Amino acid sequence: MSYYFSRTLDLDFDTTVAATREALSEEGFGVITEIDVRKTLKTKIDVEFRPYLILGACNPRMAYEALQIEDKVGALLPCNVVVQEISAGRTEVAAIDPVASMLVVGNPALDEKAREVGEKLLKALQRL
Repeated sequence: MSYYFSRTLDLDFDTTVAATREALSEEGFGVITEIDVRKTLKTKIDVEFRPYLILGACNPRMAYEALQIEDKVGALLPCNVVVQEISAGRTEVAAIDPVASMLVVGNPALDEKAREVGEKLLKALQRL
């Protein structure tokens, strides 16, 4: 079982980031955190790295429902979505498979909620 869904696009990095945000929004997700890995690595350890952005996606309704099932599930939230440049004009978008990440919890009720979230993330990637 893979722990992520991914899609490779023939688009530049900035276009892909914008399209990813839009696709997530259309599936009810907001981006509540953003980590610019390239910038962080340059600032903290002075290394060059390809454009690589981690978007913390959250569907508030589904997050609330999951928290009602398992109050510590917040340790596994939000759902991370990575946008990275593979080469000039090519990018990859990868999203966590919530089913894989929720296996560690061992709560069957939460497994069903993870499947619902995973379906929405997969649909967002398919929109790209």
